[in-house]
Amino acid sequence: MSKMQSITVSLPMDIAEQLHEKVSSGEYATESEAVTEGLRELFAEDPAIQKWIEDDVLPTFDRLQAGTEKTFTVDEVRERLNARMEALVAKHA
Repeated sequence: MSKMQSITVSLPMDIAEQLHEKVSSGEYATESEAVTEGLRELFAEDPAIQKWIEDDVLPTFDRLQAGTEKTFTVDEVRERLNARMEALVAKHA
């Protein structure tokens, strides 16, 4: 087992109640175990999120700023979605 360090955090009441429920239900042995697992999940996702931002979000933003990325108004998106849904319904009818 790795070394442990005790820290104190304050949680909103609803989060604290959910945490206690996870332990009471037996899903986790302790609050510390539940918080540790949640933080491990959070830290594990960070590299993937950072890669997505760098590979997809920032280049798209740059293209939008340069005016080279196709954009749609809300009405255009709605029309395209409706047409797509109608085509799918017709295909499965």
